[in-house]
Amino acid sequence: MLSAPAGSAGAGRVLGALDGAAAGSSSRPRFGGPLGGLVRDERGTVTAEFAVVMPAVLVVLGLVIGGIFIAAHRITLVSLAAEVARLEARGDADRARARLDEAQGAITVQRDRSGPLHCVTLRASPGRGILSGIGIESRACAATNSEPGGDSEASP
Repeated sequence: MLSAPAGSAGAGRVLGALDGAAAGSSSRPRFGGPLGGLVRDERGTVTAEFAVVMPAVLVVLGLVIGGIFIAAHRITLVSLAAEVARLEARGDADRARARLDEAQGAITVQRDRSGPLHCVTLRASPGRGILSGIGIESRACAATNSEPGGDSEASP
């Protein structure tokens, strides 16, 4: 065992603390100074980890919800393009225009005719904010009853 000089009272306290730690009376070593308690103090670590992880979880959640929204808008646009192409191919332009007017959002329409096919391309942006920069496009074609400029009656 270590012994302190007779005139030093502070040395006795230090040696006594070391003897107690060596004997197993304290499971945690004591650190001195104003920051000594922060070295082993784990209070607040869960809060700090939560503060770091929560923004990442929110970003991933936002991306998932945005992806679902874009996929749903794409499915709607594909169905609308097919319906408009069929309506216009059989000569029902008024119903096709009404169907396009019922659709939500700004949709641009491009029509092509190649041989017996009437094709419709629809373009739209699915939402506002960040999603407005993403463009969705759908193209659908339908067979027409006649050649362009020809007779609209089908021959038997």
